[in-house]
Amino acid sequence: MTVLMIIFGILMIVCGFSCMFTPLTTFLDAGYFIVILVAVYGVIGIIKAIGEKRFGVGFVFSILSVIFGAAVLFFPKLMLLADGVLIYMAAAWFVLQGIVSVLTAVTLTKATGSKLWILQLIIGIIGILLGCYSFFHPALVAVSIGFLLGFYFVETGFAMLFSSVKNG
Repeated sequence: MTVLMIIFGILMIVCGFSCMFTPLTTFLDAGYFIVILVAVYGVIGIIKAIGEKRFGVGFVFSILSVIFGAAVLFFPKLMLLADGVLIYMAAAWFVLQGIVSVLTAVTLTKATGSKLWILQLIIGIIGILLGCYSFFHPALVAVSIGFLLGFYFVETGFAMLFSSVKNG
């Protein structure tokens, strides 16, 4: 499971930087891009939770990710709706993922003597701040959605790497 987490974490980081370097293309394709990654992220989270026998907030979040991803992929009209509210979905996702990252940092403080939890905490706080900012300035965010999505994927990739380091 650790190898899978490392591979998926690296892929998330690469995808994140790709989004940051091609923001217009990212915005135009963001609906499908996000839905597929959210669904895959959810499946990985479910597999990880079952493997570790931990069925807390992360497990529930993973199940919701798979349901959301499948619903939008199988009902094309929902994709139009998803594109229409993409900014607010991204904002909510940033906040939720930031909260999960902060909770993970708190867990890392107890599980390891390493200082990795500090970086995890900073990344989580930045994610929460970006999400809040996105709710209050949607027009500005529409212009920079590629960069924000890229940051989210990089943040999630590093969170997965840190989690695998803790477990490995």
